[in-house]
Amino acid sequence: MEQIKILLADDEPAIVEVLQLYLEREGFQVYTAADGQTAWEIEETHKPDLLLLDIMLPKRTGWELCEAVERKVPIIFLTAKSTEADKLTGFSLGADDYITKPFSPREVIARVKAVLRRSGLLTEPGSRIEVPGLSIDLTAQTVYSGNERTQLSPKEFDLLVFMSRHAKMAFSRDQLLTNVWGYDFDGADRTVDATIKRLRHKIDNPEYSYIHTVWGVGYKFEVTAK
Repeated sequence: MEQIKILLADDEPAIVEVLQLYLEREGFQVYTAADGQTAWEIEETHKPDLLLLDIMLPKRTGWELCEAVERKVPIIFLTAKSTEADKLTGFSLGADDYITKPFSPREVIARVKAVLRRSGLLTEPGSRIEVPGLSIDLTAQTVYSGNERTQLSPKEFDLLVFMSRHAKMAFSRDQLLTNVWGYDFDGADRTVDATIKRLRHKIDNPEYSYIHTVWGVGYKFEVTAK
């Protein structure tokens, strides 16, 4: 599989150094830029698969870059601008995620992978997940519960894949939001709960149930015979 290319543009050298190290450890090819003009030149020349942009870049802002890019490419903003208005501006320009500073490098890696998975650019090892009574085809993005094909929304599918890959691990709603949705927004707990409810209804079958509530924590994926 061809190496995924990421453009990392930030004018803080310490941030660039740390994130580049973490991204390269994950196997990504990383291009770096300290200003918006250099970032634009890299975008035109190398066509990265994902753009990781600070908003307040010298010469050309991250917002300007986001507006200028004509091709469809995932974009994540890194920024100290954390107001709701700033986030809404970013998402209105087509950003896929919005990470406010300070942040953990591991959080950035998790969100990068989540966006790449949602974009179909990242497929983890193994193209199929099989558990008793349930088959998940990662390539075709289809799910069979028992012998019946189950129609899932893209977000339901992402949630199922994430939880089934981490079977028996309990996740809080915030952790699910970060790893599946990739950003915070008002009503997050209700969104996770509602998606879990729909997913349970669609994948549970007469023989098995799969997603269980862990009281005081959140949810976990575990195959349980009925």
